[in-house]
Amino acid sequence: MERSRAGSGRRARLDREVVVGRALAVADAEGLDALTIRRLAADLDVTPMALYWHFRDKDELLDALAEHLFRSVRLPDAQEGGWAEQLRATLAALMGALRPHPAVAALTRTRILSSHAGLALAERALGLLDEAGFGTEEAAEVGGYLVAAVVTLVTAEPGAGHGPDPEVRDAAVRAQRATLLSLAPHDYPHVVAAADALASCADDDAYFSRGLDLLIAGVQGLHPDKG
Repeated sequence: MERSRAGSGRRARLDREVVVGRALAVADAEGLDALTIRRLAADLDVTPMALYWHFRDKDELLDALAEHLFRSVRLPDAQEGGWAEQLRATLAALMGALRPHPAVAALTRTRILSSHAGLALAERALGLLDEAGFGTEEAAEVGGYLVAAVVTLVTAEPGAGHGPDPEVRDAAVRAQRATLLSLAPHDYPHVVAAADALASCADDDAYFSRGLDLLIAGVQGLHPDKG
C-alpha cells in the first residue's frame, strides 16, 4: 500500500512543466542532441511511456521548450517613446529570455507563431513596424529577420558555443585563439589582430547591446524618413 501511494505521488508531481523544466536543464548542460525521451524518463525516474502522456514525440517536446522560452519573455509595457525605442526594448526582452539558454535558443526561430506567447511577441513587433511605416508584407519579412538575428546573436556569441562547463569553454577558447594567432600576419593582419575578440566575448552586455543597436539602425535605415 505504501509503495502504491509513493508511486501515485510521483505521478502527480510529473506534470508537463516539470518535464519541460528537466528537459531544458538537460539541453542547457549537454545540448539538444543529448535530449531524448528515454534519457528524460531516466532522469525523472519514470518509464518513457509516462512521458508520452505529455508529448507524442521529441518534436512535441521541442515545441514545448520553445513555448517555455517565449513565456519567459517579459514584454515591456507600452511606452511614450517612439517605435524604434519600443522595438529595441521588445527585442531586448526576447534576448533576455534566450541568453541563459544558447543551446535551445534556435528552437524559437521557426516556432514563434506556434504558441500564444510567441504570437504575443509577434503581434507587438508587427504593430511597431506598422507604426514605423512598413507595409504588411514588408513588416512580416523584417519581423522574421529580427527574430532570426536575435537568435543568431545568442547562439553565435564568440566563445559561448563550447558549452556551460567553464574549464571546457576556456580550453576551447584558448585553442581557437592560438589557431588564429598562428595565421600569417601578412595574409590575415586583421584576423590576427582581432584574435582575442573572435575567440571570446570580453563584455557580454556590450556585445548584445551593440547587436541590438545594429538591428534597430538597420530597420531605421530602410525608412530613414520614418526614424
